Amino acid sequence: MMDKIGMVLLCIYGAVNLAVFLLYGIDKLKAKHDKWRIPEKTLIIAAVFGILGGLTGMMVFHHKTKKPKFSVGLPIILFAEAALTALVYYKLIK
Repeated sequence: MMDKIGMVLLCIYGAVNLAVFLLYGIDKLKAKHDKWRIPEKTLIIAAVFGILGGLTGMMVFHHKTKKPKFSVGLPIILFAEAALTALVYYKLIK
């Protein structure tokens, strides 16, 4: 069973990913209404902290899917984070 610290970290991770997902949705809405946009750099940095939210936001809102910076870059971030997580788990935790 997950301890309290693990549960808190999981909740924080979920909240960050939800925020990133909403950020992608807000930017798409602004794009449709020709409003001030969230800089691409901000969207990519946000995705580093909430990659699942960023990828889900791209798919759900069909946002930035044609830009290689996002369509290739975000899956690379996902792979790098998964590899780093596995390395930390196997080298430090297990």
